Amino acid sequence: MHGLLSVVIPAYNEEQMIETAASTIGAVLRGADIPHELIFVDDGSTDRTWRRLCGAAQRDTCVRGVHFSRNFGKEAAIMAGLAQARGDCCAVIDCDLQHPPETLLEMYALWQQGYEVIEGRKNSRGEESAAHTWAAKWFYALISRATGFDMSSASDFKLLDRKAVDVLRNMRERNAFFRALSSWIGFKTTSVSFDVRERAAGQSKWSTRALVKYAVSNISSFSTAPMQLITGLGVLMLALSVVLGGIAVAQKCMGQALEGFTTVILIQLFSSSIIMISLGIIGYYIARIYDEIKGRPRYIIADTCGDEP
Repeated sequence: MHGLLSVVIPAYNEEQMIETAASTIGAVLRGADIPHELIFVDDGSTDRTWRRLCGAAQRDTCVRGVHFSRNFGKEAAIMAGLAQARGDCCAVIDCDLQHPPETLLEMYALWQQGYEVIEGRKNSRGEESAAHTWAAKWFYALISRATGFDMSSASDFKLLDRKAVDVLRNMRERNAFFRALSSWIGFKTTSVSFDVRERAAGQSKWSTRALVKYAVSNISSFSTAPMQLITGLGVLMLALSVVLGGIAVAQKCMGQALEGFTTVILIQLFSSSIIMISLGIIGYYIARIYDEIKGRPRYIIADTCGDEP
């Protein structure tokens, strides 16, 4: 079985990598005689990414491009690429080539054996700061508990059968977390391991602020753990109130003067902080519900290039 492989490649301000990614991935797939198409999704880049992409599409008929009207985020770019894909199976890979293109051959071979979801799992995370590694560890621990799957080594690098792609496309939620949803949908699944490579050119577009926002958004879209945290804080405050109330009653019965004005102030500040945090969490979830019910599209396509479907 030699079905068409669609490779979805999200790109944001990757003018230095478009031509390299297209030629490198294309050469690997042509060398293995795999019929393919490369679908680059320009996520509203502000540099010359789209111009370079159009040039690559003119030189290689296997290259197609989608250009967003503005930046909608990587998750939207992945879903747009899957929507444009015509292949019997679809792979998602980063434009910076930190995901080794040679691994696509192993994924494709497993798909030919009948597997419908082939997950790429990281052996290592490459060069990262200690703070980033620690934050990633806790983020994936929370996501793993929410999904019931081990997400500690998960990545967006994976290959999906057409059946799995169609299921993902039919999900109407606006704030989808592709990395977790592709595991949640089930199907016959296996995994391959890879080592994260260094970028061939350019710099990472993920700032610390963007990573924190990305983590919070995906945790809230796939888990109600923050809401359950409010219940935990409420139980903690109840326990503290019982203990302090018991002490106050005991002192009253023994005729001792009640002291501790500072303690009262600290308790007031503590309880007020918990209330405000709780309201913030609830408000955030209400805002997410509001975003969903507005029914706005995940993305807006401003232009396309390459062979039209």
